[in-house]
Amino acid sequence: MFTSVASPDRSGRSRLRTRCWTLAGVAALAVTSLAACGGQDSEPAAYPEKEITFVVPFSAGGPTDTVTRLIAEPMSEKLGQQIVVQNVEGAGGTVAAGQVAQADPDGYEVLIHHIGMSTAPALYPDLPYDPLTDFKTVGLITDVPMTIVARKDFEPQTLPELVAYVKENKDKVTLANAGVGAASQLCGLLIEQAMGVDLTEVPYDGTGPALTDLVGGQVDFMCDQTTNTAGQIQSGEIKGYAVTTPERVAALPDLPTTAEAGLPDVEVGVWHGLYVPAETPDEVVGKLSEALQVALADQTVIDKMADLGTSPVAKDQATPQAHTAKLKEQIELWTPIIEAAGVKTG
Repeated sequence: MFTSVASPDRSGRSRLRTRCWTLAGVAALAVTSLAACGGQDSEPAAYPEKEITFVVPFSAGGPTDTVTRLIAEPMSEKLGQQIVVQNVEGAGGTVAAGQVAQADPDGYEVLIHHIGMSTAPALYPDLPYDPLTDFKTVGLITDVPMTIVARKDFEPQTLPELVAYVKENKDKVTLANAGVGAASQLCGLLIEQAMGVDLTEVPYDGTGPALTDLVGGQVDFMCDQTTNTAGQIQSGEIKGYAVTTPERVAALPDLPTTAEAGLPDVEVGVWHGLYVPAETPDEVVGKLSEALQVALADQTVIDKMADLGTSPVAKDQATPQAHTAKLKEQIELWTPIIEAAGVKTG
């Protein structure tokens, strides 16, 4: 469970202030005294001393929220303070990201975001923050595979059959997604490019409504994260064609990869990471990163992620350095794809 511990003992600092006040009257030690007590050079309070808020850009119960709550408990135990999850929805995650970018840089307001952090610069012309300069990265968390799925009574039975069917019936096939800028839409763009077609896209206000209509047969197919689709594929509520990763997913062993099934250009995962405001001290970032690494090695987290068709990143990826490299690489990857597709918001 989430726990709180008492703030660090303040008596040591009180004694230091008393001693400094006494020494201040001794001329020979005045400079030393001021250096020990002086405001800007004084030792900062130990972090953390109060509860920490994890800001999630999407609704409760969604995949990013699920990932957040999985790591929050073990990170809370490592840091010794409670972690509160706050869901701040709006504009494809940019509302929450903008909030954290403007927050006090003290490590008490932390953003967890997915691939949308790298696509926002191309999608939003008036983006109020720069992902690379207005934040410090803390570390990557997981890279969730995506699945190409369809209503259970859709005629194609395999991915090659789906490709052939879509090309032949492109004017009447519907491709659902969770809204502009959502991971499902980005995956859909890759599918359309790989198939060489322009389909009728049906955007929804979130993954939940899109999957509900897919299960109900109102739309034909879509691409979405295993955290959303694995259970419904396993139960037979929807039909699975492939996973969009280089290797098969343990939770869905019968689904081939897109490369195995003939669409090697459709390879995408929804990676997640932690961010803090740019001026946050490196020592604070280091403590958060260390706590993240501990959480990702927790067996309960590993097991629950496996049930969702994903896994924690390796320890060397749960670092600011690896996270920054991933963010830069993904911005460079998605910007031309989005611009070529002409997708914009606002």
